[in-house]
Amino acid sequence: MCSRTSPSASMRWGGIFDVDGLRHEVDRLTNLSVREGFWDKREEAEKLMRDRARAEETVLTWDRLKSDVQGLDELLQMSDGDDDELDELVEQVPELEKGVRQLELQRMLLPDDDQDAILSVNAGAGGTDAQDWAEMLLRMYQRWCEKRGYKVEMQDLSRTEVGIASASMLVKGPNAYGFLRAENGVHRLIRVSRFSGRRETSFVAVSVVPDLDDTVEVDMQEKDLEISVMRSGGAGGQHVNRTESAVRIVHKPTGFTVRSDSERSQHQNREQAMQRLRGLLYEKQRREQEAAFEEAFMSDQGEIAFGSQARTYTLHPYKMVKDERTEMKVGNAEAVLDGDLDGLMESYLLMTADKRKEKKSADAAKR
Repeated sequence: MCSRTSPSASMRWGGIFDVDGLRHEVDRLTNLSVREGFWDKREEAEKLMRDRARAEETVLTWDRLKSDVQGLDELLQMSDGDDDELDELVEQVPELEKGVRQLELQRMLLPDDDQDAILSVNAGAGGTDAQDWAEMLLRMYQRWCEKRGYKVEMQDLSRTEVGIASASMLVKGPNAYGFLRAENGVHRLIRVSRFSGRRETSFVAVSVVPDLDDTVEVDMQEKDLEISVMRSGGAGGQHVNRTESAVRIVHKPTGFTVRSDSERSQHQNREQAMQRLRGLLYEKQRREQEAAFEEAFMSDQGEIAFGSQARTYTLHPYKMVKDERTEMKVGNAEAVLDGDLDGLMESYLLMTADKRKEKKSADAAKR
Protein backbone atom coordinates (compact mmCIF):
# COMPACT_ATOMS: atom_id res chain seq x y z
CA MET A 1 0.00 0.00 0.00
CA CYS A 2 2.21 2.77 -1.29
CA SER A 3 -0.13 5.73 -1.11
CA ARG A 4 -3.04 6.85 0.97
CA THR A 5 -6.59 6.59 -0.33
CA SER A 6 -8.66 9.54 0.76
CA PRO A 7 -12.39 9.25 1.45
CA SER A 8 -13.06 11.89 -1.17
CA ALA A 9 -11.32 9.73 -3.77
CA SER A 10 -13.36 6.69 -2.81
CA MET A 11 -16.58 8.70 -3.01
CA ARG A 12 -16.03 9.23 -6.72
CA TRP A 13 -16.76 5.56 -7.34
CA GLY A 14 -20.39 6.36 -6.62
CA GLY A 15 -20.60 8.22 -9.92
CA ILE A 16 -19.53 5.09 -11.77
CA PHE A 17 -22.23 2.97 -10.17
CA ASP A 18 -24.97 5.67 -10.07
CA VAL A 19 -25.79 4.83 -6.45
CA ASP A 20 -28.11 7.80 -5.99
CA GLY A 21 -30.15 6.70 -9.00
CA LEU A 22 -30.33 3.16 -7.61
CA ARG A 23 -31.55 4.44 -4.22
CA HIS A 24 -34.37 6.29 -5.97
CA GLU A 25 -35.17 3.12 -7.93
CA VAL A 26 -35.36 1.05 -4.73
CA ASP A 27 -37.72 3.62 -3.20
CA ARG A 28 -39.86 3.75 -6.34
CA LEU A 29 -40.22 -0.02 -6.57
CA THR A 30 -40.88 -0.30 -2.83
CA ASN A 31 -43.71 2.22 -3.12
CA LEU A 32 -45.15 0.33 -6.09
CA SER A 33 -45.06 -2.97 -4.20
CA VAL A 34 -47.31 -1.73 -1.40
CA ARG A 35 -50.00 -0.38 -3.71
CA GLU A 36 -53.32 -2.14 -3.87
CA GLY A 37 -53.52 -4.63 -6.71
CA PHE A 38 -49.75 -4.89 -7.15
CA TRP A 39 -49.84 -8.69 -7.01
CA ASP A 40 -52.82 -9.04 -9.35
CA LYS A 41 -50.38 -9.54 -12.23
CA ARG A 42 -48.07 -11.94 -10.48
CA GLU A 43 -45.42 -12.41 -13.18
CA GLU A 44 -44.97 -8.63 -13.62
CA ALA A 45 -44.89 -8.16 -9.85
CA GLU A 46 -42.25 -10.85 -9.38
CA LYS A 47 -40.09 -9.26 -12.08
CA LEU A 48 -40.33 -5.86 -10.38
CA MET A 49 -39.41 -7.39 -7.04
CA ARG A 50 -36.37 -9.04 -8.63
CA ASP A 51 -35.38 -5.65 -10.06
CA ARG A 52 -35.77 -4.10 -6.63
CA ALA A 53 -33.67 -6.80 -4.96
CA ARG A 54 -30.94 -6.35 -7.56
CA ALA A 55 -30.82 -2.55 -7.10
CA GLU A 56 -30.89 -2.87 -3.31
CA GLU A 57 -28.05 -5.40 -3.36
CA THR A 58 -25.87 -2.97 -5.32
CA VAL A 59 -26.65 -0.11 -2.90
CA LEU A 60 -25.89 -2.24 0.16
CA THR A 61 -22.65 -3.51 -1.38
CA TRP A 62 -21.61 0.05 -2.19
CA ASP A 63 -22.44 1.34 1.31
CA ARG A 64 -20.49 -1.48 2.91
CA LEU A 65 -17.51 -0.97 0.63
CA LYS A 66 -17.47 2.80 1.17
CA SER A 67 -17.56 2.30 4.93
CA ASP A 68 -14.68 -0.20 4.76
CA VAL A 69 -12.55 2.12 2.62
CA GLN A 70 -13.16 5.05 4.95
CA GLY A 71 -12.28 2.91 7.96
CA LEU A 72 -9.10 1.70 6.29
CA ASP A 73 -8.18 5.27 5.39
CA GLU A 74 -8.59 6.38 9.01
CA LEU A 75 -6.43 3.52 10.28
CA LEU A 76 -3.81 4.32 7.67
CA GLN A 77 -3.60 7.93 8.82
CA MET A 78 -3.24 6.81 12.46
CA SER A 79 -0.55 4.23 11.73
CA ASP A 80 2.26 6.80 11.48
CA GLY A 81 4.18 4.51 9.15
CA ASP A 82 4.37 1.59 11.57
CA ASP A 83 5.34 -1.45 9.44
CA ASP A 84 3.34 -3.98 11.46
CA GLU A 85 0.19 -1.90 11.29
CA LEU A 86 0.69 -1.26 7.57
CA ASP A 87 1.05 -5.01 6.96
CA GLU A 88 -2.27 -5.62 8.72
CA LEU A 89 -3.95 -2.95 6.59
CA VAL A 90 -2.50 -4.40 3.38
CA GLU A 91 -4.03 -7.78 4.29
CA GLN A 92 -7.48 -6.16 4.08
CA VAL A 93 -6.99 -4.91 0.52
CA PRO A 94 -7.96 -8.19 -1.27
CA GLU A 95 -11.34 -8.17 0.45
CA LEU A 96 -11.93 -4.59 -0.72
CA GLU A 97 -10.93 -5.58 -4.24
CA LYS A 98 -13.44 -8.42 -4.05
CA GLY A 99 -16.15 -5.90 -3.15
CA VAL A 100 -15.23 -3.65 -6.08
CA ARG A 101 -15.27 -6.69 -8.36
CA GLN A 102 -18.79 -7.54 -7.17
CA LEU A 103 -19.97 -4.01 -7.97
CA GLU A 104 -18.36 -4.12 -11.40
CA LEU A 105 -20.20 -7.34 -12.20
CA GLN A 106 -23.49 -5.83 -11.09
CA ARG A 107 -22.82 -2.76 -13.22
CA MET A 108 -22.03 -4.60 -16.43
CA LEU A 109 -24.87 -7.15 -16.22
CA LEU A 110 -28.48 -6.25 -17.00
CA PRO A 111 -31.59 -7.53 -15.17
CA ASP A 112 -32.47 -9.87 -18.05
CA ASP A 113 -28.91 -11.22 -18.24
CA ASP A 114 -29.66 -13.87 -15.63
CA GLN A 115 -31.00 -16.23 -18.27
CA ASP A 116 -29.65 -19.44 -19.68
CA ALA A 117 -28.09 -18.99 -23.12
CA ILE A 118 -28.23 -20.63 -26.53
CA LEU A 119 -24.85 -20.35 -28.26
CA SER A 120 -24.47 -21.18 -31.96
CA VAL A 121 -21.40 -21.38 -34.18
CA ASN A 122 -21.52 -21.37 -37.98
CA ALA A 123 -18.52 -21.90 -40.24
CA GLY A 124 -18.06 -19.13 -42.80
CA ALA A 125 -15.39 -18.15 -45.31
CA GLY A 126 -12.34 -20.38 -45.23
CA GLY A 127 -13.57 -23.78 -46.43
CA THR A 128 -12.18 -26.73 -44.48
CA ASP A 129 -10.19 -24.40 -42.22
CA ALA A 130 -13.40 -22.63 -41.21
CA GLN A 131 -15.03 -25.94 -40.31
CA ASP A 132 -11.99 -26.88 -38.21
CA TRP A 133 -12.05 -23.41 -36.64
CA ALA A 134 -15.74 -23.82 -35.76
CA GLU A 135 -14.91 -27.02 -33.89
CA MET A 136 -12.05 -25.27 -32.06
CA LEU A 137 -14.39 -22.47 -30.98
CA LEU A 138 -17.06 -24.89 -29.82
CA ARG A 139 -14.46 -26.63 -27.65
CA MET A 140 -13.29 -23.23 -26.32
CA TYR A 141 -16.80 -22.37 -25.12
CA GLN A 142 -17.32 -25.85 -23.67
CA ARG A 143 -14.08 -25.46 -21.67
CA TRP A 144 -15.18 -22.01 -20.46
CA CYS A 145 -18.49 -23.49 -19.31
CA GLU A 146 -16.70 -26.29 -17.45
CA LYS A 147 -14.53 -23.78 -15.59
CA ARG A 148 -17.59 -21.82 -14.47
CA GLY A 149 -19.57 -24.91 -13.53
CA TYR A 150 -22.20 -24.30 -16.20
CA LYS A 151 -24.20 -27.19 -17.65
CA VAL A 152 -24.08 -27.69 -21.43
CA GLU A 153 -26.65 -29.48 -23.60
CA MET A 154 -26.00 -29.89 -27.33
CA GLN A 155 -29.07 -28.94 -29.35
CA ASP A 156 -27.85 -29.16 -32.91
CA LEU A 157 -24.61 -30.44 -34.44
CA SER A 158 -23.79 -30.68 -38.15
CA ARG A 159 -20.46 -32.47 -38.52
CA THR A 160 -18.25 -32.62 -41.60
CA GLU A 161 -15.24 -34.79 -42.35
CA VAL A 162 -12.85 -32.13 -40.99
CA GLY A 163 -14.87 -30.32 -38.33
CA ILE A 164 -18.35 -28.85 -37.99
CA ALA A 165 -20.49 -26.75 -40.30
CA SER A 166 -22.73 -25.53 -37.48
CA ALA A 167 -23.65 -26.30 -33.89
CA SER A 168 -25.88 -24.98 -31.14
CA MET A 169 -25.74 -25.67 -27.43
CA LEU A 170 -27.82 -24.67 -24.43
CA VAL A 171 -25.76 -23.24 -21.56
CA LYS A 172 -27.35 -23.32 -18.12
CA GLY A 173 -25.97 -21.31 -15.22
CA PRO A 174 -26.17 -17.95 -13.38
CA ASN A 175 -25.89 -15.05 -15.86
CA ALA A 176 -24.92 -17.43 -18.68
CA TYR A 177 -26.51 -15.14 -21.26
CA GLY A 178 -25.10 -12.03 -19.59
CA PHE A 179 -21.52 -13.17 -20.06
CA LEU A 180 -21.84 -15.03 -23.34
CA ARG A 181 -23.55 -12.17 -25.18
CA ALA A 182 -20.08 -10.60 -25.30
CA GLU A 183 -19.20 -13.33 -27.83
CA ASN A 184 -21.73 -12.29 -30.48
CA GLY A 185 -20.03 -11.62 -33.80
CA VAL A 186 -17.59 -13.05 -36.32
CA HIS A 187 -14.40 -14.64 -34.97
CA ARG A 188 -11.39 -14.62 -37.30
CA LEU A 189 -8.49 -17.09 -37.15
CA ILE A 190 -5.08 -16.48 -38.77
CA ARG A 191 -2.73 -19.48 -38.76
CA VAL A 192 -0.73 -21.92 -40.83
CA SER A 193 -3.38 -24.34 -42.07
CA ARG A 194 -2.99 -27.94 -41.03
CA PHE A 195 -4.63 -28.82 -44.35
CA SER A 196 -2.76 -26.68 -46.89
CA GLY A 197 0.41 -25.87 -44.95
CA ARG A 198 0.00 -22.21 -45.93
CA ARG A 199 -1.02 -19.18 -43.91
CA GLU A 200 -4.81 -19.04 -44.07
CA THR A 201 -7.57 -16.84 -42.67
CA SER A 202 -10.90 -18.37 -41.73
CA PHE A 203 -14.11 -17.08 -40.18
CA VAL A 204 -16.81 -18.43 -37.87
CA ALA A 205 -19.96 -16.63 -36.75
CA VAL A 206 -20.94 -16.90 -33.11
CA SER A 207 -24.45 -15.92 -32.06
CA VAL A 208 -25.74 -15.96 -28.51
CA VAL A 209 -29.37 -15.52 -27.53
CA PRO A 210 -31.17 -15.97 -24.20
CA ASP A 211 -33.17 -19.09 -23.42
CA LEU A 212 -36.11 -16.93 -22.40
CA ASP A 213 -38.47 -17.83 -19.60
CA ASP A 214 -42.21 -17.18 -19.80
CA THR A 215 -41.96 -13.77 -18.10
CA VAL A 216 -40.24 -12.19 -21.14
CA GLU A 217 -42.53 -11.12 -23.98
CA VAL A 218 -41.33 -11.29 -27.59
CA ASP A 219 -43.32 -10.11 -30.61
CA MET A 220 -43.47 -13.29 -32.69
CA GLN A 221 -46.61 -13.98 -34.73
CA GLU A 222 -47.55 -17.27 -36.36
CA LYS A 223 -48.29 -15.58 -39.71
CA ASP A 224 -44.67 -14.45 -39.93
CA LEU A 225 -43.29 -17.99 -39.63
CA GLU A 226 -42.47 -20.42 -42.41
CA ILE A 227 -42.17 -23.90 -40.86
CA SER A 228 -40.90 -26.96 -42.71
CA VAL A 229 -40.00 -30.48 -41.62
CA MET A 230 -37.36 -32.84 -43.00
CA ARG A 231 -35.38 -35.93 -42.20
CA SER A 232 -32.47 -35.67 -39.81
CA GLY A 233 -29.13 -37.07 -40.89
CA GLY A 234 -25.52 -37.37 -39.80
CA ALA A 235 -22.23 -37.11 -41.68
CA GLY A 236 -21.73 -39.89 -44.22
CA GLY A 237 -25.26 -41.18 -43.75
CA GLN A 238 -24.57 -42.36 -40.21
CA HIS A 239 -27.43 -42.59 -37.70
CA VAL A 240 -30.00 -41.19 -40.09
CA ASN A 241 -33.44 -40.62 -38.64
CA ARG A 242 -35.86 -42.12 -41.17
CA THR A 243 -38.78 -40.02 -39.99
CA GLU A 244 -39.31 -36.35 -40.76
CA SER A 245 -38.49 -35.09 -37.28
CA ALA A 246 -36.13 -32.18 -38.07
CA VAL A 247 -37.75 -28.74 -38.03
CA ARG A 248 -36.69 -25.57 -39.86
CA ILE A 249 -38.33 -22.23 -39.10
CA VAL A 250 -37.85 -19.02 -41.06
CA HIS A 251 -38.98 -15.70 -39.57
CA LYS A 252 -40.00 -13.92 -42.77
CA PRO A 253 -39.76 -10.27 -41.60
CA THR A 254 -36.13 -10.65 -40.46
CA GLY A 255 -34.92 -13.64 -42.46
CA PHE A 256 -33.77 -15.37 -39.27
CA THR A 257 -33.57 -19.13 -39.81
CA VAL A 258 -33.33 -21.79 -37.10
CA ARG A 259 -33.16 -25.55 -37.39
CA SER A 260 -33.40 -28.30 -34.81
CA ASP A 261 -32.88 -32.03 -35.28
CA SER A 262 -31.34 -33.15 -31.99
CA GLU A 263 -34.56 -34.72 -30.70
CA ARG A 264 -36.38 -37.75 -32.12
CA SER A 265 -39.76 -36.07 -31.77
CA GLN A 266 -40.85 -33.45 -34.32
CA HIS A 267 -42.80 -31.73 -31.56
CA GLN A 268 -39.70 -31.42 -29.35
CA ASN A 269 -37.59 -30.12 -32.23
CA ARG A 270 -40.27 -27.56 -33.04
CA GLU A 271 -40.30 -26.34 -29.43
CA GLN A 272 -36.51 -26.12 -29.42
CA ALA A 273 -36.42 -24.19 -32.69
CA MET A 274 -39.16 -21.81 -31.53
CA GLN A 275 -37.23 -21.11 -28.33
CA ARG A 276 -34.10 -20.26 -30.28
CA LEU A 277 -36.08 -17.99 -32.60
CA ARG A 278 -37.60 -16.17 -29.61
CA GLY A 279 -34.09 -15.59 -28.34
CA LEU A 280 -32.92 -14.24 -31.70
CA LEU A 281 -35.81 -11.77 -31.86
CA TYR A 282 -35.18 -10.68 -28.28
CA GLU A 283 -31.49 -10.14 -29.04
CA LYS A 284 -32.36 -8.12 -32.14
CA GLN A 285 -34.67 -5.90 -30.10
CA ARG A 286 -32.05 -5.46 -27.37
CA ARG A 287 -29.34 -4.51 -29.83
CA GLU A 288 -31.59 -2.12 -31.72
CA GLN A 289 -32.28 -0.36 -28.44
CA GLU A 290 -28.52 -0.03 -27.94
CA ALA A 291 -28.14 1.16 -31.57
CA ALA A 292 -25.54 -1.56 -32.08
CA PHE A 293 -27.31 -4.42 -33.80
CA GLU A 294 -25.48 -6.06 -36.72
CA GLU A 295 -27.74 -8.58 -38.41
CA ALA A 296 -25.19 -10.17 -40.75
CA PHE A 297 -23.91 -12.92 -38.48
CA MET A 298 -27.39 -14.12 -37.52
CA SER A 299 -28.88 -14.53 -40.99
CA ASP A 300 -28.49 -17.18 -43.69
CA GLN A 301 -27.98 -14.28 -46.09
CA GLY A 302 -25.18 -12.68 -44.05
CA GLU A 303 -21.56 -12.94 -45.19
CA ILE A 304 -19.24 -14.37 -42.56
CA ALA A 305 -16.00 -12.84 -43.79
CA PHE A 306 -13.73 -9.77 -43.67
CA GLY A 307 -14.93 -6.54 -42.12
CA SER A 308 -17.37 -7.96 -39.60
CA GLN A 309 -15.16 -9.65 -37.01
CA ALA A 310 -15.59 -9.11 -33.29
CA ARG A 311 -12.33 -10.85 -32.39
CA THR A 312 -9.15 -11.96 -34.16
CA TYR A 313 -7.09 -14.96 -33.06
CA THR A 314 -3.58 -14.89 -34.55
CA LEU A 315 -1.47 -18.05 -34.26
CA HIS A 316 1.10 -17.17 -36.96
CA PRO A 317 3.57 -15.44 -37.30
CA TYR A 318 3.00 -14.46 -33.64
CA LYS A 319 0.38 -15.47 -31.08
CA MET A 320 -2.22 -12.98 -29.90
CA VAL A 321 -5.96 -12.61 -29.43
CA LYS A 322 -7.39 -9.14 -30.06
CA ASP A 323 -10.94 -8.00 -29.42
CA GLU A 324 -11.69 -5.63 -32.28
CA ARG A 325 -14.38 -3.79 -30.31
CA THR A 326 -12.45 -2.98 -27.13
CA GLU A 327 -8.88 -3.16 -28.53
CA MET A 328 -7.98 -5.54 -25.69
CA LYS A 329 -5.07 -7.85 -26.54
CA VAL A 330 -4.10 -11.15 -24.91
CA GLY A 331 -0.71 -12.72 -25.65
CA ASN A 332 -1.54 -16.18 -24.33
CA ALA A 333 -3.68 -17.39 -27.23
CA GLU A 334 -3.51 -21.02 -26.07
CA ALA A 335 -5.10 -20.11 -22.72
CA VAL A 336 -7.92 -18.26 -24.49
CA LEU A 337 -8.59 -21.23 -26.76
CA ASP A 338 -8.66 -23.39 -23.64
CA GLY A 339 -11.53 -21.34 -22.22
CA ASP A 340 -9.80 -18.42 -20.47
CA LEU A 341 -12.32 -15.85 -21.71
CA ASP A 342 -13.34 -13.90 -18.60
CA GLY A 343 -11.05 -10.91 -19.21
CA LEU A 344 -12.13 -10.49 -22.83
CA MET A 345 -15.81 -10.85 -21.94
CA GLU A 346 -15.66 -8.42 -19.04
CA SER A 347 -13.79 -5.72 -20.98
CA TYR A 348 -16.54 -5.75 -23.60
CA LEU A 349 -19.39 -5.82 -21.07
CA LEU A 350 -17.87 -2.96 -19.05
CA MET A 351 -17.46 -0.93 -22.25
CA THR A 352 -21.14 -1.41 -23.08
CA ALA A 353 -22.07 -0.51 -19.49
CA ASP A 354 -20.13 2.76 -19.86
CA LYS A 355 -21.93 3.48 -23.13
CA ARG A 356 -25.30 2.85 -21.47
CA LYS A 357 -24.39 5.29 -18.71
CA GLU A 358 -23.23 7.92 -21.22
CA LYS A 359 -26.46 7.55 -23.18
CA LYS A 360 -28.53 7.80 -20.00
CA SER A 361 -26.70 10.98 -19.01
CA ALA A 362 -27.11 12.46 -22.50
CA ASP A 363 -30.84 11.67 -22.51
CA ALA A 364 -31.22 13.25 -19.06
CA ALA A 365 -29.43 16.39 -20.23
CA LYS A 366 -31.86 16.75 -23.14
CA ARG A 367 -34.87 16.70 -20.83
